[in-house]
Order: sequence, then C-alpha cells, then structure tokens
Amino acid sequence: MALKRMDNIEIIVEDLDAVIAFFTGLGMELEGTARVEGAWAARLVGLDDQTVDIAMLKTPDGSGRVELARYVSPEPVRSLPVNAPPHTLGIRRIMFAVDDIDETIDRMRDLGAELVGEVVQFEDVHRLCYLRGPEGILVALAEDLR
Repeated sequence: MALKRMDNIEIIVEDLDAVIAFFTGLGMELEGTARVEGAWAARLVGLDDQTVDIAMLKTPDGSGRVELARYVSPEPVRSLPVNAPPHTLGIRRIMFAVDDIDETIDRMRDLGAELVGEVVQFEDVHRLCYLRGPEGILVALAEDLR
C-alpha cells in the first residue's frame, strides 16, 4: 500500500487567536475550531488526560492544512527556545508559495511578523525569505519567477 497524501501539520501554541490571525493574514482560510477532550483523545497521544482547543486552517487551493492546538491541560512542555534559529534540530518551518513576496512581507509585518534574514533570489527560479511570527513560528515564502 502506498502513501496517499499528507493531511496536515500540527503546531502546539499558547495564543491560539494570535496564531490564527497570523496564518489567516498570510492567506490561509480557517476551516473551523473545536475542543478535543476525553479518554479516546488522551489515549491517541499517550497522555492520561487532555483538553485541547484546535483550529484547522487550509491553503486557498485546499491542498495543504495546518492544525493549531492549544493545550488547556496538561500544560504544554517547552523543549526549545521560542525563537530557535533555523538550523535547530526538528521541524523548523513551513514553506508557502506566494504571488508577490514583497507585498506578503509588508502585509505580514503589519501583523507583527519579522523578516529573519533577507529576501534572496535563487537563480532565475525563486525569490525566497523566512518570516518569524507569533510564538517563534517560522515560515518560508517562495515567489516563483518562471
């Protein structure tokens, strides 16, 4: 049996509203929110008990999803510094294709995002950059030049 698709990436956050605003500002669409709790959910993730508020966001074309989760209980565990550098081990960033990287950066700066390095051009193919959003979330943007 072959792998079918990637359904979503989950990000554990403290300020669910701020991170929803960041991703919707980027252009993702909020599909919905819910509270997940109960023995079945705790067994799934290997906890004794849990209460989690989640939000599911999708890309405009529906091909990609990000699930945001805010643990009400138990308290979330911090294993990395919030603003860990891009070369820290683990999942570090999500990349999004955008039509206009400069317009996107300006729009995201209005929402508190910061440019990590600088906008660079890879050959005649892409313009690229990294942005840091709330809670240290790192996203990369790619503008196709072809």
